[in-house]
Amino acid sequence: MAHSPWRKDVAMFLIASFFFWLSLFIYMPILSPYVEQLGGTYSFVGLVLGSYGLMQFLCRIPIGLASDIIQKRKPFVTIGMAAAMGSGWLFALTNSLGGALVARALAGVAAATWVVFTVLYSSYFRPENTHRAMGQISLVVVLAQLVGMTVSGSIVDRWGWHAPFWAGGCLAAAGVVLSLSIKEEKQGERSARPQTVQLKDLLSVMKEPLLLKVSVLSVLAHGMIFTTIFGFTPAYALRTGLDENDLSLLMVCFMIPHAIATVFIGKTVVPLLGKRRSLVIAFFGSALFTFLIPVAGGSWLVYPIQMGSGFFLGLLFPLLLGMSIESVDDARKATAMGTYQAIYAIGMFGGPYLAGIANELIALPFAFYFAGTLGLVAIGLIVVWKQKEEETKGDKMIV
Repeated sequence: MAHSPWRKDVAMFLIASFFFWLSLFIYMPILSPYVEQLGGTYSFVGLVLGSYGLMQFLCRIPIGLASDIIQKRKPFVTIGMAAAMGSGWLFALTNSLGGALVARALAGVAAATWVVFTVLYSSYFRPENTHRAMGQISLVVVLAQLVGMTVSGSIVDRWGWHAPFWAGGCLAAAGVVLSLSIKEEKQGERSARPQTVQLKDLLSVMKEPLLLKVSVLSVLAHGMIFTTIFGFTPAYALRTGLDENDLSLLMVCFMIPHAIATVFIGKTVVPLLGKRRSLVIAFFGSALFTFLIPVAGGSWLVYPIQMGSGFFLGLLFPLLLGMSIESVDDARKATAMGTYQAIYAIGMFGGPYLAGIANELIALPFAFYFAGTLGLVAIGLIVVWKQKEEETKGDKMIV
C-alpha cells in the first residue's frame, strides 16, 4: 500500500472513526439523568456510568493481544462498530435499568477496540509520520465528542429521551458499513507494522517507574472527568434549574476550551513551566473548578465554571498521554500505550461508581467534592514523588 496521507482509504477510515465516537457521545450528556428517570438510585447511576470503564479495563489488553496473534486489525474495527451499534439500539429499545447497564457495558467493549483502530490507522503512514497520523485521528475524536455532546440536549428536547440512542445506533450502523470498505495491508506487506499489546513485553513495560506514576495520575484524572461532565454534571444541572436544551450550551462551554487546551499544552505551557509544574497547575485548576460546580447550581455561573473545568482537564490528558510512553523504547511503545489505556480505565469505572455511592449516602453535590479531592490527591502524589527524587538524585524520576 502506498503510504500517502490523502488516500481514499485514509479518508474513509477518518469518517468511520468520526461516526464511531459520535455514536458513543451523542447520548453521553443525557445518560445520567436518563437512568435517574428510569428509577435508578445514585449508586446504580454510578454503576451504569462506571461499567463503560470497567469493560475497557477488562477487554483492552485481551483485544490487543488477539489482534496481534491473528495479525489482523480490520475485524476488530468492525466488531467495535457493531458493539457501538448494539449499545445505542439496546438503550433505545429498553426501558429497564438492567438493559441500561448492559447497553453501557457494551459501549465499553466498543471503546476497548480503539487501540486497534489507532494501530491500523498508523499503518497507513510511514514511521516518521506516525505523530501526524495520531494528531489527525485525535482531532477526529475531539470533533466527534464536541458535535455529539453539543446536539444531545437539543435532540432530547425535540424528540424525547430515546432519540439520542436511536441516533447513536444508526451512526454506528453506518460505521459498520464504512468499516467493511477499510483497507488493511496483506501479511506480506506488513513487515514494519506497529503492534498493539505484546504479551512478552507486558511485564517489563509495567515495571517502568514513569509509566506507573503517569498511569496512577491518569486514573485520578479520568475519575474526575467521568464523574463530572461525562457523569453527574448534566443530572445536577437539570436538577438545579437548567432544561435539556441548556445542556447543549453547557457542553459547548466545556468542550471548546477542552479542545483549545490541547494546543496550548505542547506549544506554550510545558515549554514555559516544565512537565511537573504543568501537571500541578492543571490538576489544581481542575480540582478548583470541580469544587465550584455545586456553588454555581443552576445559575449563569455554571457556564464559566465549565469553561475553566474544560480547559484545565484539557491540559491534563495530552500531557499524561505523552509522558506515558516517553521512557519506553520504540519497540515497546505500543505495549506501553495499551497498558496505559487499560490502567486509566480504572478511573473511568471507579470515579463515577464511588461518586454515585457518595451521592446516595449524603447528597448529589458530594460527587463533585469527591472528584475535586481526586485532583488534590494527584498533586500530593506529585509532591511526594518530587521529594523522593531529590532524596535519590541518581534515579531517573521525572514526576
